[in-house]
Amino acid sequence: MASLLARIARFAFRRRRLVVALWLLAATVAIACMAVFGGASKINQTFTVPGSQSQQALDRMKQAFPASSGTNAQIVFTLPAGQSVTTAAAERSITSVLAAAAKAPEVAQVLSPSQTGAVSPQRTAAIAEVEYQVSGASLSTSTLDALKSAVQSAPHGNLQVQVGGPAFNNGAANPGAEDLVGVLVAVIVLAITFGSLVAAGLPLLSALFGVVVAVAAVLSLTGAVDISSTALTLSLMIGLAVGIDYALFIVTRHRSQLARGMAAQEAAATAAGTAGSAVLFAGLTVVIAMAGLSVVGIPFLTVMGLCAAGAVFIAVAVALTLLPAFLGFAGTRLTPKPGSRTARREAAITDTAAASGPVNGAERWTRIAIRRPLATVLIVVAALAGLAWPAHSMSLGLPDNATAPSGSSQRAAYQEVTADFGPGFNGPLLVLADTSHSSAPAAAAQQIAGSLRALPDVAAVTAPRLSADGKAALIQLVPKSAPSDQATKDLVTGIRDQAGALEHGTGATIAVTGTTAVGIDVSSKLGSAIVPFAIVVVGLSLVLLLLVFRSLVVPVKAALGFLLSVGASFGVVVALFQQGHLAKLIGVDATGPVTSFLPIILMAVLFGLAMDYEVFLVSRMREDYVHHGSPIGAVHAGARTAGRVVTAAALIMFSVFASFVTSDNMILKQLACALAVGVLIDAFAVRMTLVPAVLALTGRAAWWLPRWMDRALPNLDIEGTSLEQDRATQSADPHGTHQEPAGASTR
Repeated sequence: MASLLARIARFAFRRRRLVVALWLLAATVAIACMAVFGGASKINQTFTVPGSQSQQALDRMKQAFPASSGTNAQIVFTLPAGQSVTTAAAERSITSVLAAAAKAPEVAQVLSPSQTGAVSPQRTAAIAEVEYQVSGASLSTSTLDALKSAVQSAPHGNLQVQVGGPAFNNGAANPGAEDLVGVLVAVIVLAITFGSLVAAGLPLLSALFGVVVAVAAVLSLTGAVDISSTALTLSLMIGLAVGIDYALFIVTRHRSQLARGMAAQEAAATAAGTAGSAVLFAGLTVVIAMAGLSVVGIPFLTVMGLCAAGAVFIAVAVALTLLPAFLGFAGTRLTPKPGSRTARREAAITDTAAASGPVNGAERWTRIAIRRPLATVLIVVAALAGLAWPAHSMSLGLPDNATAPSGSSQRAAYQEVTADFGPGFNGPLLVLADTSHSSAPAAAAQQIAGSLRALPDVAAVTAPRLSADGKAALIQLVPKSAPSDQATKDLVTGIRDQAGALEHGTGATIAVTGTTAVGIDVSSKLGSAIVPFAIVVVGLSLVLLLLVFRSLVVPVKAALGFLLSVGASFGVVVALFQQGHLAKLIGVDATGPVTSFLPIILMAVLFGLAMDYEVFLVSRMREDYVHHGSPIGAVHAGARTAGRVVTAAALIMFSVFASFVTSDNMILKQLACALAVGVLIDAFAVRMTLVPAVLALTGRAAWWLPRWMDRALPNLDIEGTSLEQDRATQSADPHGTHQEPAGASTR
């Protein structure tokens, strides 16, 4: 592998203009396809579970009740205490508003408060419904904004009017200018790390190029595939973060070789063969983990995983081909100047193979961690277990308007409805009765509605609406509890469990659906997939790391460290977003459930990133151990050579993710926060602290592998041993393309 990547890098270095031209052509094609076949206007939020009872019922409703088969918005009218929405003047204002709403784009029908029966007991509030024939996933932000504008511009007298409802749930996650904060922090970290603006600019330039290609490719698919804005933003976030990190590792190794006197072309080849091998392996783990989301069997999660996997794949390809071309244009300008801080640091790293003293902060920290390795292990495990503790009470769901941005119309509407009608009116359930086999469909529907009213936690049940052919009836049921409450989930489960009793003697069958029921089914499906997916991810990490490090201890330690990182991240997210501890520090003023697909997404992404840091750090330790045979010296050498760049990479990754925490979209806010916390914990608590302590504690046993297994496993050569053999061959060949300068080393 190392030799192949080195040859690719040499070609890209020599034929740099051709390589850049090919990548520019790829970007042009992707942008052209985006313009012709897709675009941001076709992005939506598709959260459904095909085959679930709620989705099957929605599919049947498209035939029986086309106007009610999509999502709906609510128009909430309120007056101060002592005034009534049923007066003639108030009703005229309501009629005016509803007439304007009916003319808004994509509206199927508008139901007045008299039709919905939603007038508060004090007559100070009323709810009208705006029904769409399409799901909320297919409604664009502009469509919903048009409804708001139409309602607010219509004459409404002294009525307070707010627009909200299920159609506004899960609003689009649109990247904003504030997200560039992460890029600015990355520039600062890179400048400090390299001590050179040219060197700092290369990782950023290559990462941005890869992101442009990836985002354009994703947008070009929106004409044929439902892609959520969350999937697009996740691809942007992951692609940018790993693109910078992968380029950082390669450029760091390249400059290290330049500082030791190696020619620029061979330095680029060596960097691609060593650090590039780690990049390829680490990137493939992320790709496999993200693509593995497709096994869950939920389309929106599959699309999300494949989009992110594509972004990471492009980032790897850019790092291994386009970046060496950039290094070719930079030439010897990346060589640290004699006497500079970077040159002194590289000289110190080279001259202190015996580890007589720490040469940087990373090695200094590692020495502290391995001074009392057992105590370090116990402290880190206990601390992470404490952070993970809140995760035991994690509740999954899809964020609703209760956690919408403060001051937004949908948040105000949610609060008004809760205050005047009860929380259940924010997420009514739909019960579809199939009366095709009933002798008296209307009577059967009435009997079912009466049985539903008798259930606990039911606030109201509307009169059944019969379909045009009389073969189906639609009943709206309002719970007493909020859409995200456990009581509402229990009610849905109870109705489904008691379906036989509710249908008794009617000849009809029932199914529970609606936005709230769909969200419950999504959360249930994803919740049941967490443990199997975790087993697959952990098993994959064991196999991959066994192949790379040819050790039994290293894979087990890495997998257990990954579980600690994930558990701690879960705990922090629950404490912040569900329990509300210190939530205002990140702009959260209302608690709610953890986004149902966050645990699986977090496990997939964090697994890849954890393997990144594991590979980059431990591969340098193994490289030193292979050459010198000292377990403790290898830990020191790994921290000395790779610890600083791992620290920089983690800070960059953290800053990129953290910049998205400012988003108003609760799904993106939770996901960004979880990833930022996960990276911080995994890089510094696990990889930079726990890993050195475990390796110091186990000594030579950490690198032991049974002989039969050593013979059976393929040699991936991630340390770049084959490069030394290639250079020896080239030095002996008078017609070789390059002769290595004396004293050059791969280390």
